[in-house]
Amino acid sequence: MTPDQDETEHSLEMHLPYIHKILSKTFSKVEHYPKLVPILVGNTEPETEKEYGKILAPHLADPENVFVISSDFCHWGSRFNYTYYIPEGGEAKILKRRDPKPTSPKICDSIGKVDRMAMDAIETGKHENFLGNLKETGNTVCGRHPIGVVMAAVEVLEGEGKVGDGKGRFSFVRYERSSEVEVASESSVSYASAYAVL
Repeated sequence: MTPDQDETEHSLEMHLPYIHKILSKTFSKVEHYPKLVPILVGNTEPETEKEYGKILAPHLADPENVFVISSDFCHWGSRFNYTYYIPEGGEAKILKRRDPKPTSPKICDSIGKVDRMAMDAIETGKHENFLGNLKETGNTVCGRHPIGVVMAAVEVLEGEGKVGDGKGRFSFVRYERSSEVEVASESSVSYASAYAVL
């Protein structure tokens, strides 16, 4: 990673205040806090995600460990080079900045649908389903690679018989967008919260 890339990477610093808040409610002294091990996952290929999943699977299975994954969801708008739109009863298309305002559905509702498709794919617990969804929609889920690594790790544990009965599957609990986009010149970033328990 270059110094410029390191400077713009902010997922850890965004999470540390929240992690500290939760730890302060659980442990009476800072000295008792568990160790934090940040892992930065860059742009990887599916096979690399599976390899890292194998490496991290034993650590994920350890009940002493907690994994926190940082990811926004859809970054929609021309400034993100992503203007994917699914019209009602029609084929998905890329909106241009000067296209007329779509209303069936509104752009924000299409963004929600695209994100829901990604969340549904993640909730299946199948790494391939999530990869297939990303390939189909091009959704700009920025943490897609760390999500893929953890999904691959859970699949390793399932294969070893260490996880079953739907455990380790993500369940989404909240979804928001930074704005309700109505015209193609606007933009928004989506946010989704999920948890999984082994």
